[in-house]
Amino acid sequence: MAASTQSTSATTPHSRAPIRDWLGLAILALPTFLVAIDMTVLHLAVPHLTAALRPSSAQLLWIIDIYGFMIAGCLVIMGTLGDRIGRRRLLLAGAVFFGAASTFAAFAGSAATLLTARALLGVSAAALMPSTLALLTDMFRDSRQRGIAIAIWSSLFMAGTTIGPIIGGALLEYFWWGSVFLLNVPLMLILLAAGPFVLPENVRSGGGRLDLASAALFLSAVLTAVYGIKHIATNALDLKALLALAVGLGIGTMFLNRQTKLADPMLDLSLFRNTRFSAGLATQFLTIFAVATPYFLSTQYLQLVAGLSPLEAGLAMLPPMLAGIAASLLAPVATRILHPGSVTGLMMLIAAVGFALLALTSANGTLNAVLGGLALITIGSSATMAVIVNIIISAAPEERAGEASGLSEMSGEFGMALGLAVIGSVASAAYRLSLAKAHGSDGNAGATGAMDALGTAIAEAEKLDTASGNALLTASREAFVTSLALSAVIGLTLVLGLAVLAFRVLRRVPRQNSG
Repeated sequence: MAASTQSTSATTPHSRAPIRDWLGLAILALPTFLVAIDMTVLHLAVPHLTAALRPSSAQLLWIIDIYGFMIAGCLVIMGTLGDRIGRRRLLLAGAVFFGAASTFAAFAGSAATLLTARALLGVSAAALMPSTLALLTDMFRDSRQRGIAIAIWSSLFMAGTTIGPIIGGALLEYFWWGSVFLLNVPLMLILLAAGPFVLPENVRSGGGRLDLASAALFLSAVLTAVYGIKHIATNALDLKALLALAVGLGIGTMFLNRQTKLADPMLDLSLFRNTRFSAGLATQFLTIFAVATPYFLSTQYLQLVAGLSPLEAGLAMLPPMLAGIAASLLAPVATRILHPGSVTGLMMLIAAVGFALLALTSANGTLNAVLGGLALITIGSSATMAVIVNIIISAAPEERAGEASGLSEMSGEFGMALGLAVIGSVASAAYRLSLAKAHGSDGNAGATGAMDALGTAIAEAEKLDTASGNALLTASREAFVTSLALSAVIGLTLVLGLAVLAFRVLRRVPRQNSG
């Protein structure tokens, strides 16, 4: 028998949301924004915390990566848990732990302590994110209003990721490195104070307890696989990476087999038989897969090729970000006129133009091609996410909204990780090959270290005489632009394929009815 759902929300199916629910959306914006900020806010603080805590290179890598690792591994588990014990209850519990872990991180006295705090932040962030998205489905039953609410949610997540380095840079101008974490505390207190009054509760009845063995298998499978993917992105496709991926795949297979034998599985595999759901997840994954590396390399271009400071580069990213936010807010309005599949296809074509501009970028040109390309890519991908996330969440049964939210967000995490690993590895190989052809054959010792990355090449050039240093800088920057252009061409190919998928597959899926 299907589990029923008990909700304390005043909103009934097919009704328009009252003012209380819009206030609730404003409260849900706080954890969404902060979780995104914490993904990037630490990047500028690395030199400061390195000087203070003196972590080893391995510890530093884990301090940066463990947050995203734990989020990816716990999203579906937490989403399913929220469906069972109550989404508001899990959200508020997550807020308590997120605030506590932030304080713990801010005053960490050693690298090991900071690493532990970052892991706890990742787990508590995973408790926050599926709950925010699932609660939106409880509060906004009207499909048009839900589309707008999800678009706002998506915009805030994107804004947090972009603004994170800017906020981090501003705080580091006046305070110590731990201050980047303390921003979380007062906003979590606001969530805890206002949440019980403006957010509904929703609890599945008859759903049973969360299967701990399934949760352990799922977490192990995801963490092992993500580790393998990250290893490919930062090192190479070697035996360690292949072993991690194989182990992750094996544990994942055990997890799926267990789900088929449970009366109330942690992951309902029947969700994937829904065309709206599976096509939506595939589109979300492939869009982020295509965008991740060109976007990352473009931000490096602003600093390492164009010579902007971190703060200047962050400010330069604001116009593309604002354009993306506007597009994501307008996308639900466009779906009232056109089929969501058509809107998605058109947005992919806009992103394709952006990738084409990036592919035409030169090492000594203006920033117009890069910033214009970034703006169009952000417009296309942000609007697509606003439409696709609504498709995914609305396709799942109400009692599985948390689980669907976790799957949606995990799809994005895997898309980014795999995109950086696969396309990033291809781009790195292109950089090394291009630099070797232009500069590696003259016997210059500086070229050897420059092969690793453009940042290393710049450091090596400073050790050489003026003529040799300038020659190495020119060659390495041109090689970097070659790698950026190649990643853009790959992204262009993928989004054109997604446009075809949207026009030919998503357009065949019936429109969602209100409610």
